[in-house]
Amino acid sequence: MRYKQKENHKIKKLITLLGIIILVTIATIILHNMYLEIEPYQSPLEEQMQVERLSTTVEEKKEESKKIVEVIEEVNESIVGISKIKSSGSSIFSENGISELGMGTGVILSEDGYILTNWHVAGEKYSNCYITIENGKIYNGTVMWADSDLDLAIVKIAAKGLTPIKIGDSAQVQVAEAVYAVGNPIGFEFQKTVTSGIISAVDRTIKIEEENKLSYMEDLIQTDASINEGNSGGPLVNVNGEMIGITTIKIASVEGIGFAVPINTIKPIIQKFLQTGKFEEAFIGIYGFDREVIPYLNGNIEFDSGIYVDEVSVSGPSYKSGLQEGDIITQIDQVTLNKMSELRNYIYQKQPGDNVTLKVLRNRREIEINITLGKRG
Repeated sequence: MRYKQKENHKIKKLITLLGIIILVTIATIILHNMYLEIEPYQSPLEEQMQVERLSTTVEEKKEESKKIVEVIEEVNESIVGISKIKSSGSSIFSENGISELGMGTGVILSEDGYILTNWHVAGEKYSNCYITIENGKIYNGTVMWADSDLDLAIVKIAAKGLTPIKIGDSAQVQVAEAVYAVGNPIGFEFQKTVTSGIISAVDRTIKIEEENKLSYMEDLIQTDASINEGNSGGPLVNVNGEMIGITTIKIASVEGIGFAVPINTIKPIIQKFLQTGKFEEAFIGIYGFDREVIPYLNGNIEFDSGIYVDEVSVSGPSYKSGLQEGDIITQIDQVTLNKMSELRNYIYQKQPGDNVTLKVLRNRREIEINITLGKRG
């Protein structure tokens, strides 16, 4: 009997405890919901500060947008249209449209008429083209320098008072940086069109197959800003309106991938033209590849740094000095080399007849080769 009383007492205690737990849980839920419905008190000063912060953010966005508009307007003053055939006023949508007219874009480098564009737009050295400036006036242009490997050319027109573009530093370009491509995307009827994007990658190498010929363009800037045949040759600019590259190629099979040649690649040539009005190009006489390109050519070739010499011109100074195919150039005049663009840039700063010393790896043995630079015709 006493045992049963104890059992009943335990059961009552357990039921009481469960009831308390249930009541506490319900009370907690009710209080929590009531708390969520209470709006926190904000003093008038706090409300004013919140409005001011929001207003400041909106104003900053407006100022940023206004700045970009002003920057692009300034860039547009330096944009020109280029054609290999003088326009007769017919529409670009006619049968002799953009492809037959050979239209493209260029950018003004100097007040007195030096213009930078693509080689495939302007043509070979000493060839002629037609330049249309901002006010619609057409000039005869002469190609003063051209390089098909870089797809770059410099053209001269007899003009004064032009607005040159600001030149930036492509070595400072960063991935995800905002950029703008400016040009004539499908001819003069759509001149000075702007497309925006970001820097997707740097130091890109692109394989190009044209007319059964295989070549590579190296050290390119990759962007998702729209680039096509018409605005090729125009500038790729940063948010400050500084030209960091020249747009050059678009992969037709992949949307949103375009490329530009870094402006630093051609800076020495631009400077010589602007300072002296001429450029005598020194010639070393080799065709080489960066280390990153070699796996495309021969998977059995391995080296840690330097430039692989793929071809030596038999009429060039390197051949006469003993440089051979398969050599790996690691230095020029004690300057370390890892890219063809670095060698090219160094040679651009030299004069025909200057002497340079190459440090070369051949069969894993280091040798030095002295070369007297020639003159490119």
